[in-house]
Amino acid sequence: MSLQITKVTARIGARVLGVDITRPLAPEEVTAIREALNAHKALVFDAGGLDDAGQQAFARHFGDLTTAHPTVGAVDGAPNVLPVDSERGRANHWHTDVTFVLNPPQASTLRSITIPPYGGETLIANAAAAYRDLPEPLRRLADTLWAEHTNDYDYAVPDEEIDAEQAAQRARFTSITYRTAHPVVRVHPLTGERGLFIGGFAQRIVGLSAGESRKVLDLLQAYVTRPENVLRHRWAENELVLFDNRITQHYAIDNYDGRPRRLHRVTVAGDVPVGVEGKESYSIEGDAAHYTPVLAAA
Repeated sequence: MSLQITKVTARIGARVLGVDITRPLAPEEVTAIREALNAHKALVFDAGGLDDAGQQAFARHFGDLTTAHPTVGAVDGAPNVLPVDSERGRANHWHTDVTFVLNPPQASTLRSITIPPYGGETLIANAAAAYRDLPEPLRRLADTLWAEHTNDYDYAVPDEEIDAEQAAQRARFTSITYRTAHPVVRVHPLTGERGLFIGGFAQRIVGLSAGESRKVLDLLQAYVTRPENVLRHRWAENELVLFDNRITQHYAIDNYDGRPRRLHRVTVAGDVPVGVEGKESYSIEGDAAHYTPVLAAA
C-alpha cells in the first residue's frame, strides 16, 4: 500500500497521497484512512475524475449515508448530495453539521465544484484540542453540562439583513423544527477522546437562562476557534476534504466578493452522542428518520 499521510498543521489536518479515491478502496486502505482521520480530524484528497456517484461511493466506505439534509433539497438525481452553493446562502458561522438531530453525521465529505479566484476557504477546528486547552476548572464544569441544539433560528444572517429570497431559504431550513439535547463534552466512540460538542446550533445550556447560556457557550467556543486549533483550507480544483464531524467544527469564510462558489457535501450517518458519564443525547422535538439511520457506536 502506497498511501502517504502528510500533516498540514500540528493539531489538525493532513493531506493523503497515494490513493485513488475514484475506485473502490481495499479494506486496508479504508482502515488506514480511518486511522488517519482519528489522528488528524480532517483529510485532504486529490479528487480528479470524481463525480457525485464517486463521492457517494467513497463516503460509503465509512458507513451508511444520510440523505442530503433534513430540510434542504439535494442535487437533482442524487438524494445523498447537498449542494453547498453561495447562491443558496452562506454558512459563515462556526458549526458542526446537523447537530440539531439526535444522531448527527459521523463524518462529512466536501468536494470542490466551483471555486472563486480568491477567498472561499473552509476553516476546520479540532474540538478535542480545544477541550485539552481548557483549564482544569473549566473542564470539570464542561463535563457536567448539556446543551440544547436547534435549527429554529438563522445561524448565518441577522433578521434585519435578510431579503425575500433569504427569508424563503430560512423558511425551508426551519420547515421542520428540531431540538435535541447533547452533552457539551462528547466522548468519541473510536478514540475515547473528549471534545467540545457545541457550535452554532447549540443555543442554550440546559438549566441556564438564554443570557447565562450565551456567556458559557461563548467562553467554551473561544477555545475551539483558537488559531492553533484551526486548519484554514484554501480550495483548489478537484479536491475532497473528509472531516470527522463528531469532534470538529467548521466555517465557510465569506471573503470572495459574491463570486460563484459551490461544493458538494455527502455525509455518513452517525451514532447517538455520549457524554462523560455515559448518558446518551435525547430528542426533544423533530423526527429525523427520513434523513439518517442511527449508526451503532463502534
